[in-house]
Amino acid sequence: MVASTHWLASGAGMRMLELGGNAFDAAVAAGFTLEVVEPHLNGPGGDLPVLFWSARERAARVLCAQGVAPAAATIGRFAELGLDQVPGTGLLATCVPGAFDGWLTLLRDHGTMPFADVIAPALHYAEHGYPVVPGITGAIESVRGLFEAHWPTSAAVYLPDGSPPVAGTRFGNLALAATYRRLLQTAQASGSDRERGIEAARACWHTGFVAEAIASFSAEHELLDSSGERHAGLLTGDDLASWQSAYEPPLTFDRDDLTVCKTGPWGQGPVFLAQLALLGGFDLQAMGIGTAEYVHTMLECAKLAFADREAWYGDPAFGDVPVAELLSEAYNAQRRGLVSDAASGELRPGSPGGRAPRLPADVDAQTVTGTGEPTAAAAGLGPGDTCHVDVADRFGNLVSATPSGGWLQSSPVIPSLGFCLGTRAQMFTLTPGLPNSLAPRKRPRTTLSPSLALREGEPYLAFGTPGGDQQDQWTVAFLLAHHLFGLDLQAAIDAPAFHTEHFPSSFYPHGAAPRSVHLESRFGDAVVSELRARGHDVVVREPWSLGSVSAVAREPGGMLKAAANARGMQGYAVGR
Repeated sequence: MVASTHWLASGAGMRMLELGGNAFDAAVAAGFTLEVVEPHLNGPGGDLPVLFWSARERAARVLCAQGVAPAAATIGRFAELGLDQVPGTGLLATCVPGAFDGWLTLLRDHGTMPFADVIAPALHYAEHGYPVVPGITGAIESVRGLFEAHWPTSAAVYLPDGSPPVAGTRFGNLALAATYRRLLQTAQASGSDRERGIEAARACWHTGFVAEAIASFSAEHELLDSSGERHAGLLTGDDLASWQSAYEPPLTFDRDDLTVCKTGPWGQGPVFLAQLALLGGFDLQAMGIGTAEYVHTMLECAKLAFADREAWYGDPAFGDVPVAELLSEAYNAQRRGLVSDAASGELRPGSPGGRAPRLPADVDAQTVTGTGEPTAAAAGLGPGDTCHVDVADRFGNLVSATPSGGWLQSSPVIPSLGFCLGTRAQMFTLTPGLPNSLAPRKRPRTTLSPSLALREGEPYLAFGTPGGDQQDQWTVAFLLAHHLFGLDLQAAIDAPAFHTEHFPSSFYPHGAAPRSVHLESRFGDAVVSELRARGHDVVVREPWSLGSVSAVAREPGGMLKAAANARGMQGYAVGR
């Protein structure tokens, strides 16, 4: 089974399975395809977290392919530039691009197929074109003026004949195709050994022509970013050569017969577990799924969990993150006492172990509406600028991956490569001394949050969604709908969705909307009225507009199942 946010990626993954590959081969093929067919949502210059169950190792693992800040990226350097926030676009916000290395590391260690096979679908679509979805057209139109006036290399790719590609027409990226083909030729020139070929392609990326092009473009161009000024980048060849993706154990939390696995606090994954810990003290089944009381309780617990994210989460390699205390029963029993019948308007981080929380200096001023991830907000499409893919195979492997970054609107296209760099450093704070403060070679605290659940210790469910700060709200609601209320995977995805933007956005300019609730109209007028009576600022959205959850699952007897999101008519689940 393969489920993803785009039908062509799901099809590419399924082809690998039908050719005899495993879930890792399929995920990598789907991931490379997503980089081509959803360029407004991810790209080769982006980042990648993967959660997976290896049947061979009988273990759940995390692959962190989130690149680090450049060695020259310091708070002092940004102060010299007169900046109090890392810009949300342009070259200054670039971290080491991690997605390509992550996909190939996964393929090398857990896949069975050569690089040539898994790159073939992406290379085909880049060379011969793919059908443009409306989101691509809207995203390009939203930054058309920027491309025309300031980013001519992006205009050359995404404004053919002076206009964005029309939805439904075929569109390719020949410069990106040439990059993929050159990487492929390097792999094939290394000989017939599968792993040697993969390593040759990785080396070409980190120290070869790709690294050289990235480093020179970053250093030699001063280009407009969201600060309103023109800046060159800080990323160097040494930054690219000195980093590689790495494995680590997942964080876990037990609920009933499920063990939910998430990334460490360099991502927002622990927020999911914190919500489960808080919600465990409420009788959600008695409230009933979709009732105003249920939605209110979910929202108030989300606010508490995300407040702790703001105060305590960051790269654990740079300081202690008190995850065990944040997920402990004693701590969450105390935190539950803050949930009342009325909507909270405050950002209320806790004090794990008696430590006083500290927030970025500008958080108190962050009361403007949060924007979610950049393209969707600019194009009026709502948050969701990321991709997701889940795979289950006949061998017992499960993979959940959330590639993102390197969006076409994030940074100018490097003309010799056909792709742009990511802007993940915008998620750092420039307030010194905090868990998520900017530092050289540090991982930013991202929103990317794939999910894996074991049932009685056996691999059961891989799931996730695009959506920035909303990812670990929509997926918590999905899991509870499935596990607690018994809805099948598709029904749990299709259930009316909601989220809050109460806390500071992870994306520049980090706005917040206290008491906000975005809620699909399918909840009905009575639920909306009661939530407003409780003090929530309710924004009623279109009936099928929030979330892009997909999922695959494996039953104890080996039966596989999958589901994808109907919203946007783009996600697809396939299997046989």
